[in-house]
Amino acid sequence: MRLSQPRIPPVSDEHASDEQRQVLDAARAGRREPLNVQRTIAQHPQLARSRQALTDHVMRKTSLPPRERELLILRTGWNCQSEYEFAQHSRFGRSVGLTDDEIRRVTLGPDADGWSPFDAVLLRAADELHHDAFISDNTWNALAEQYSNQQLMDVIFAVGQYHIVSMALNTFGVQFETTTTDRFPQ
Repeated sequence: MRLSQPRIPPVSDEHASDEQRQVLDAARAGRREPLNVQRTIAQHPQLARSRQALTDHVMRKTSLPPRERELLILRTGWNCQSEYEFAQHSRFGRSVGLTDDEIRRVTLGPDADGWSPFDAVLLRAADELHHDAFISDNTWNALAEQYSNQQLMDVIFAVGQYHIVSMALNTFGVQFETTTTDRFPQ
């Protein structure tokens, strides 16, 4: 965690404006209490509503298999050194079949022992996008052997979406929920 205190405080239910309350109520639909990331972004209701469409696509409507989506997101969180993001998606990753060993190994990258060839390609794609904003021909061709054009596009937008989220989390100083136990692996 880069900051020990938030630069932009999360919106509390008691102090929420009507517009902010709508954002928080939308976050509650279908899940538990809003996370600190949602409460922080609720400070800007128009942005929160606009951002939600892309988040819904990446998390719920994507053409990517959930496990592969989470590998991309976890690697992006690690590359951006967003501990909050990595912690949240460690939990999501486990819910779609990632093991604790795989989550730890995400931090070691695509060349770590134990990855299947395709998992390594996914991690390499996340790395290339992070470092060069471009997927090399070799990595693209390896992805294209298994992925449709829609899936290839979803790779880019999953990594891009979570770059934005990681930048926001790091810069706003979004703090862990009291129930969060995951942290960066040691």
